[in-house]
Amino acid sequence: MRPLPLPLEPRRARTAALAAVAVAVVLLGAAPAVAKPGHGGGGQEETAADTPPMGFNNWNATGCGEDFNEEMIMGMADLFVEKGLKEAGYEYINLDDCWAEYDRDADGKLVVDAERFPSGFEALADYIHDRGLKFGVYTSAGTRTCSGEMPGSLGHEAGDAQQFADWGVDYLKYDNCNNQGVPAEERYGAMGEALEATGRDIVYSICEWGDNEPWTGWAAEVGGDLWRTTFDISDTYASMLSIFKENVELAEYAGPGGWNDPDMLQIGNGGMTDTEYRSHFSLWAMMAAPLLIGTDLRDATDATYEILGNDEVIAVDQDRLGQQAAVVSSEDGRWVLKKQLADGSYAVALFNETGAAQRIATSADEVGLPHRGSYALRDLWEHETATTTGTIAATVPAHGTVVYRVSTRPSPAAPAAVEVGGTDLGVVEAGEDAVLDATATNLGSGTVQHVSVEVDGPEDWDVEATTGTSARTLRSGKTLTTAWETTVPDGAEPGTYEFAVTVAYRSNGKAVERELTLTARVAEPPPAGTSYVSDLEWLSSVNQIGPVERDTAVGFTAEGDGGPITIRGTVYDKGLGAGAPSSVEVYLGGRCTAFNAVVGFDDSSRGEGAVVFSVLVDGEEAAASGELTNADAAQALTADLAGASTVELVAEAVGGGGGFRILAADWADAAITCAA
Repeated sequence: MRPLPLPLEPRRARTAALAAVAVAVVLLGAAPAVAKPGHGGGGQEETAADTPPMGFNNWNATGCGEDFNEEMIMGMADLFVEKGLKEAGYEYINLDDCWAEYDRDADGKLVVDAERFPSGFEALADYIHDRGLKFGVYTSAGTRTCSGEMPGSLGHEAGDAQQFADWGVDYLKYDNCNNQGVPAEERYGAMGEALEATGRDIVYSICEWGDNEPWTGWAAEVGGDLWRTTFDISDTYASMLSIFKENVELAEYAGPGGWNDPDMLQIGNGGMTDTEYRSHFSLWAMMAAPLLIGTDLRDATDATYEILGNDEVIAVDQDRLGQQAAVVSSEDGRWVLKKQLADGSYAVALFNETGAAQRIATSADEVGLPHRGSYALRDLWEHETATTTGTIAATVPAHGTVVYRVSTRPSPAAPAAVEVGGTDLGVVEAGEDAVLDATATNLGSGTVQHVSVEVDGPEDWDVEATTGTSARTLRSGKTLTTAWETTVPDGAEPGTYEFAVTVAYRSNGKAVERELTLTARVAEPPPAGTSYVSDLEWLSSVNQIGPVERDTAVGFTAEGDGGPITIRGTVYDKGLGAGAPSSVEVYLGGRCTAFNAVVGFDDSSRGEGAVVFSVLVDGEEAAASGELTNADAAQALTADLAGASTVELVAEAVGGGGGFRILAADWADAAITCAA
């Protein structure tokens, strides 16, 4: 077991403490994580980053676009107050790249872009501070920022830091572009010293992309309050998932005053479903990550505000104990995370990485709670409390997350927890019959009464029970299992259809209802003959950056922003342009025989690394390329599809470390041959 981290000291006391740790490491001949003597407890000084920072940053919403201006930033400050976000804990209004003119003035000072911010930064800071909020800015530890549109602070650290302090800046995001090869510790150390010399308490966000493992101690030593552990997040499920998987492994390095930063939130920007955005928020909260809103709140939906304003999930992120969640299990995409909280309870997240509903379960014992006869089980998204004898379980929808707060102090009046279970129907065709199972399981210690299960299908779908659907009583640990038959209407359009499962029961004198949504995917097989995959309907697609492109290489975040598919100078008119990781799944219906493609790195790829291209037939690997880099020639890839229901084209990144990279993975001339 790895040692628990100690919390971080205030910036002005860290250097001596870390030097002592370094001596201890030499004497002991070991190399543990850097110890972080704490603030926030034992009478020690607190800092602005005693809990993970919460606020707003414009980059994910606007980049350097015209919408990034004074009106927008003031609008965000107003909405923080009007929509209750300030009350929920959000406090920083941070500006990202492109706020300054291209050149410094004659005195070497940064010049605020007067077109974007006509009132200047002192007035903008006052506007934000007057609303009880804090003001943040951005620059880079290089000669220019990442956009190239404004000067960086390399060699200008002291002057820029003082300028920030004079403006009333409370937060600095310090990026890593155009760094001229100067060692990271030197560059970030210079700014850390400069910020300290101003005498103003400025949160120092080290955005070094994880290139030099800032979590191992040097970022804290140079004054960092948080440090990026990965490259930039994109508004895709694949990007969010890959960043989660990188950051979740670093739990031992986070604690009060020093936080792992898996990048800003994408919630509300439209590239993921609300279910995926709830997972994004839940996982970041479990990982004690900074929560920086990255959408234009002027256009945000009610669902976006509901996610961002969930005070119970925010409380998990902001818990004063400051632990980052540990992984209990992660089998086949079914994740269980646990996070001890300051009051002795545990937050437990059940995350379903996969594309189909999954039952995910753990227990109070596995989480680390002391043995009791009953536990309180608080669902932080449904805002409901029940009791369990120790089982912590849920059927979690595809890409979804359930978060519980579990304690040894159950309310005598709380009802027993009844788990609603079932399985998705999977892929069906128009006119087919299908069977859906739905269950109710009593997780509580007592008997529940008058249990019933109901299933409501989509419009025009007939759904009928083929078993009994109710029980007068259901004892602890027992399950009521029901079966339902449905027929897909003739002419049903391809797409995803939802079934609402409702379990009703009585417990402790209360009438209780619990719900679960299951899905069916209607699909059509490819036509007879040979079809390009780019011309077919897909069951699903996920991509690291932006969408998987049809007949062009992947670009950046927008659809159609890539160039022609080009591998080692050869241009292909047809194919798929993807990143890594990515996947595309196609329904075959048992009618197809062969898959063929030419795979390789697109010539537009940037950064180092390798990609493995794999063809999964009904979930089993049927062909793979081995590791390919941008120095390798295109490779032919074929697979036998005889009798298969689905084929999935997967590109996985291998190696390459951190830093900026777009691994453009091409499936040139990808085609499927099917029988009549």
